[in-house]
Amino acid sequence: MSDMTIEINALSDSIEIIKVEGYLDAHTFEQLDNCMLDLFSKGKVRLVVDLADVDYISSAGAGVFIGNIGRAQDSGGNIVLLNPSENVKEVFELLGLTQIFTLVSTKSEALNQFN
Repeated sequence: MSDMTIEINALSDSIEIIKVEGYLDAHTFEQLDNCMLDLFSKGKVRLVVDLADVDYISSAGAGVFIGNIGRAQDSGGNIVLLNPSENVKEVFELLGLTQIFTLVSTKSEALNQFN
């Protein structure tokens, strides 16, 4: 059975960082989707998602980002992906999502995407 944990912290006054660990797939994607929707409902639309400890992502997992980037951008925000593992980066490249999402390797680069 796949397992995933999520931790949310403030990266700055207006930017939240979501640290995801484990497997982001058909069994766990709703957990992350609900987390993002909850942040959006609180007006938090500038999100950095730390994917360094995501061991596996399926198309359902990637769909969370596809489904939420429009919501974030429509509200003046964005979703930046931080330090995706090689496996995750490969899935994003195969799905053509590196054209849509900004992938960065440090928190400082992530912060700069919102300036």
